[in-house]
Amino acid sequence: MSKIIIGNVHIVSRDPEIGEIPQGYLVLDGGKIVDVGSVDSEGGLPDFAAEEGVEYIDGEGCFAYPGFVEAHCHLGMFDDHLGWEGSDGNEITNPVTPELRAIDSIFHDDVTLEEALAGGITTVMTGPGSANVIGGQFAVIKPYGRTVDEMVVLAPAAMKAALGDNPKRCYGGAQKRPQTRMANAAILRESLLKARRYMESVEKAKAEAKDEPALDFSLQALLPVLRREMILKVHCHRADDILTAIRIANEFGLRYTLDHCTEGYLIADVLEQEYQARNEAGHGTLEGIICGPLVSDRSKPELTRLWTGLPTVLYETGIPIAMATDHPVIPIQYAPIQAALMMRDGLSREGAMASITTAAAQILGLADRVGRLAPGLDADVVLWDNDPFSTLATVDRVFVDGRLVYEG
Repeated sequence: MSKIIIGNVHIVSRDPEIGEIPQGYLVLDGGKIVDVGSVDSEGGLPDFAAEEGVEYIDGEGCFAYPGFVEAHCHLGMFDDHLGWEGSDGNEITNPVTPELRAIDSIFHDDVTLEEALAGGITTVMTGPGSANVIGGQFAVIKPYGRTVDEMVVLAPAAMKAALGDNPKRCYGGAQKRPQTRMANAAILRESLLKARRYMESVEKAKAEAKDEPALDFSLQALLPVLRREMILKVHCHRADDILTAIRIANEFGLRYTLDHCTEGYLIADVLEQEYQARNEAGHGTLEGIICGPLVSDRSKPELTRLWTGLPTVLYETGIPIAMATDHPVIPIQYAPIQAALMMRDGLSREGAMASITTAAAQILGLADRVGRLAPGLDADVVLWDNDPFSTLATVDRVFVDGRLVYEG
């Protein structure tokens, strides 16, 4: 992989120390950004631009942004244009399936991965749907590569849980548990309690040099959640479901995110208090809130009070806020447009841009790798021909890990 210099380009770094450079250059080498700077007054580049083996790309007329971060979707889990054959995101046979792994379902050759690149998205959190109370393990991928294994950034990246209508609808109609919100919560608690007892028995056996208990593959998958090594992603729309997620996270001292959080604006003060209390001993840690999809219809009763002002209200609390397409609900390439539309209801440009760059990367635990253009970070760079929040903007070129992977 050759060293690449992108010069003569307007850089929007999203890095507070670098800021915006109207006429700048980026140096990509070894899959990383190694330098970001401003060209001299005569438009010249640093001396190393003339070195042998350096590929120069003229970015005249383009804006360089970090690759955007999609914080919650199901990319590759429900194959585009296919029905049952490509529906691999929900295992509706047991409401508790923490052992399931997204990487075993992601279709690496689905057309929507290239569409993600066409929308400037280079980092994607994808995984199981919300049919089960505990649905399985999400993964963070970059949507480019011959195999899923080449795409993986972090796997497992989070454990999916779901409260509210979806588990009730999927199981209650068949006269199975859960049929109520009480059962949703009870199943989640019971699973965490079983996993905690299993963990304690394993640790005790190790300490006493005795045989460990028989492997329970399902409970084993929950141990990183209890050890706070993995985030619990909780699907919740209604205010009461949001509060249940918080209650259970606090009972077990979990690190967690609130995903969708549709009625969060009704209890914004409570959410702010929870975020401020995240460092208290024995308390759950709210890592952030992932809003969306918000440019969609009210397809079920718990979306009755969907409001596009949600991100504005939550952003003002100081909690890290990311936007989600929930692809395929909103096709992933429209992530920037959804974020831009939130500005009509008061969200600042900074808040909208952070929701698909820095804040999203922070929530995913990858702020040291993606979401900014700065030395040491992954060389994920997108050249736009216009402001990416404009419906007229198109992607000119996309670099993932320093490799040109898409040309518009």
